[in-house]
Amino acid sequence: MRVLFLGDIVGRAGRHAVRTYLPVLRDHLVPDFIVVNAENAAGGFGITESICDALFQVGADVITTGNHVWDQRDIIEHIDRERRLLRPINYPIGTPGGGVGLFEAPNGRRVLVINVMLRLFMDPLDDPFRAIDRVLDKTPLGFEADFVLVDMHGEATSEKMGMGHHLDGRVSAVIGTHTHVPTADTMVLPAGTAYQTDAGMCGDYDSVIGMKKDSPLVRFTTKMPSARFEPAEGEGTVCGAFIVTDDRTSLATSIEPVRIGGVLSETMPVG
Repeated sequence: MRVLFLGDIVGRAGRHAVRTYLPVLRDHLVPDFIVVNAENAAGGFGITESICDALFQVGADVITTGNHVWDQRDIIEHIDRERRLLRPINYPIGTPGGGVGLFEAPNGRRVLVINVMLRLFMDPLDDPFRAIDRVLDKTPLGFEADFVLVDMHGEATSEKMGMGHHLDGRVSAVIGTHTHVPTADTMVLPAGTAYQTDAGMCGDYDSVIGMKKDSPLVRFTTKMPSARFEPAEGEGTVCGAFIVTDDRTSLATSIEPVRIGGVLSETMPVG
């Protein structure tokens, strides 16, 4: 299978970049399935029903989120209706929405997407490792699912790498989100799982992790409160990863970074 994953969409710049470049990536890479993290898509904080619809229309098959999932209050009702919109699986029982879904790709193959939030320097949710283990016990790779993708939303690189090794050989790909900075460690782990610590964001990189620079700099230099952060509005970069798996094993044969548009150096998989 060929799966495209895009990192956190931040504000209007990120949405515009995805609308512009996702059709280009679809034509060039011909992915069987597309997953997009969009937890910062609405003004940098959360996501709305209309933004979800727009992302599905441009080609996303599943939308994942993270710690900002509830910032737009209208999403609470919508997430119970829209099974293609996921929130981290390790929220407590009774939280609206779901953190995992088994989806059928256009080619008929079954794609299991798991959205999980890690805990170092993050909200103290339920154990992310055990939460994923429970899902994989019920829906193992190669039996119930032809491709398993884990979006691990977390701050600490150590915890992300630990999750990658914990899942190596049991899922097709483990990709990190949340830090908004693409890491240079795309690799296939020893047992066959594609890995990247963070996919980076889809947004304006002439910024502080997607936000206009003035307010963060006031906080950093004075330790005083500043105005509410606002998304930067320059040209956006689309960042993500492209994974190819062996249909016989459902494990990865390659993972390549994706960067297109904006100010970052571009890199495009061969396709």
